[in-house]
Order: sequence, then structure tokens, then C-alpha cells
Amino acid sequence: MFKRGRTMIAIPPGATIRELIEDRGMTQKALAARMELSEKHISELVNGHVQLTPDVAGRLEMVLGLSARFWLDLEAIYRAKLRAIEAEEVETAEIELAKQYPYAAMAKHGWVPQARKAEERVIHLRRFFEVVDIRLLSKESVLPGIACRRSAMTEKGDRALVALAQRARIVARDIDTGAIDLKGLRGALDEIRGMTDMDAPSFCPALIALLSRYGVALVLIPHIGRSFLNGATFLEGKKIVMGLTDRGAYADIFWFSLFHEIAHILEKHIYRRDGTSDEDEARADAFARDALIAPSDFDRLMSRTERSFSENALRGLAERIGVGVGVLVGRLQNDGKIPRDRFNALRQRLSFAEGAVLPRA
Repeated sequence: MFKRGRTMIAIPPGATIRELIEDRGMTQKALAARMELSEKHISELVNGHVQLTPDVAGRLEMVLGLSARFWLDLEAIYRAKLRAIEAEEVETAEIELAKQYPYAAMAKHGWVPQARKAEERVIHLRRFFEVVDIRLLSKESVLPGIACRRSAMTEKGDRALVALAQRARIVARDIDTGAIDLKGLRGALDEIRGMTDMDAPSFCPALIALLSRYGVALVLIPHIGRSFLNGATFLEGKKIVMGLTDRGAYADIFWFSLFHEIAHILEKHIYRRDGTSDEDEARADAFARDALIAPSDFDRLMSRTERSFSENALRGLAERIGVGVGVLVGRLQNDGKIPRDRFNALRQRLSFAEGAVLPRA
């Protein structure tokens, strides 16, 4: 009969009806007869299972003496409290879910306001994600599949991925793009590869402009801890949104992630509503590896001895291959040809701030 919430109780008009007829020694059966309604309807009304309508309010006025407005006001108050209690219950569930999101990091980058109270965080997350309930983010209709490159899968990492994707979605709205042109994008791969020898403040705006010609809105996003995310790509309206982070701090990791995401576009993985498979990710990795350094060039590199690599030699090899020296060093380190602690000075470090590319300390 009563609906209890954390801070209030909703009491249906039926409770007042029950008190009045008991004071008069009247049964529900007798009330039903006097009001010309069924006993079942009176029982459901008394127990708050049906809504008190204007017609019933008028009958109550005739039988019990209190005005129809009085009964309608009781009903309105009851329904308002039911909605408030429901909101409290939803909010409680959302508060628990909100703990899975990297709110502090999001606030640090200015995506959401600073907030100490859990209830405030829920409200800000709703506004950031543009939903009335953050539990909706688990629905495919609200959040379509995302093609991405990441190194681990965790529950909190998934929430961070959703946050990064939403930030990319918001920023991409201000990036004008041409129509999606996969053939043109494939034809621009050599031009993109040539940018790997540029410094970040130069290649970032050039790369954004180039990709926009083919319908791709590139958004550079600061990495959020625990997301394990280097990049994510998805369809948004008539454009493709590609969000890339500065995870790993080195430009060669960025370039690998970029070509990995381009593979998801060219292979049409982004058109899959359920996201990418392990096979899709492996194919994108292979595409990025071979697009940056052709297999024939890399085989020749692997045939060399470790002692033959010096800074000058690496610079010369990178120039002959046509790729940034940092990309070459990163690949040789990754494949175990040279130790990971050698030649890191040749690898450009970078950091993405909101709206800018900054050197990384």
C-alpha cells in the first residue's frame, strides 16, 4: 500500500478512503454499492493499485463528503512522490555504476565539472553522455560498436573507453569533413606515412586536415588511466570519428595506433554493431606494421647485427625506408632486435592536451 523511498513515503488516497469508511463502520462492499463501482475496483483503489480518476473523485465527493478537488490533489501528491522515489532508486543504482567511471581524470581534463557528492557526479555523467540514465550506456542502441586498439580488457577500462569515445564524439562535431571516401583514404597512405618524420606540433594539424578530406574526424585525446586505450574509431552520422590518445608517450606508438585504426576503417570493421573481434584486431595490427615498414625492408633490417645499429645508421636507414627514425627504433625494439633502453632519444615524445599538442617531460 505504502511505497517507501530513502527520504520519503508515498501514501495513496486509498489510505484516506480506508480511514473514513472504517470511522463510519462502512465496508468496502458497501462503499462499492454506494459508488456504483465493482468491489474489485474499490479494493484496488484502497490499496493504491489503480489511479484515482476525476470520475471516481466526483463519486467520492457525493458519498464521503470531501470535495473532488481534495481527492485529485491527494492522487497528484501520491503520483509525484512515486516518481520521486523511483528517481531515488534509479539514482542509487547509478551511483554504484558511476564509481566505475574515471570521473576524477575526466574532471581533470575539463570534460565534466569537479564534484565531491556522488549524486552530483551522476548528474554530470548523464549530461556528458547525453542520456537520462547512465545505465543506458550498456545498450547497443545508445552506444554502437567501437573499433579500438587497447592492451587489456577490464570493467573499469570499458567505462574509460566509453568516456574517451564520448569525448571524441563531442569534439568531432566541430570538425568539418568531406564525404566518407575509403578509396581516397587508401590512396593517401603514403602521404600519411611521410608525416612520421615530422614533429608533433606540425603533423597533428596536417594529419587532421588530411583525414577530414576523406570523411574522418581525428580527435587527439589525453589518455585516461586504466583505459589501456590507444585509439578508437566509430561511425557518427555521416562521418567517421577516430579518437587517438597519447598512451605510451611516444610518437611511434601513436603512428602504429593510427594505421591500426585506419585498417579498421578500410576493412569496414567500424560497420559492425557488436565491435571488433580478436581476428579483426590482429589483422589491424598486421596492416599497421606492414604499412609503416614494408616486410621486405624489415627483413633486411633483421638480417643485420645489433652492433651495426648506431644513431647515424638508424637515421640513414629510416631515410632510405621513408619513415620517421622513431618509428624504426620502436619497431626494432618491439621485435627484439635492439634493447628497449637503447636509442630512445630518437623516439619523439608527445602529450595531447585539450586543443593542443605539447612536448612531454
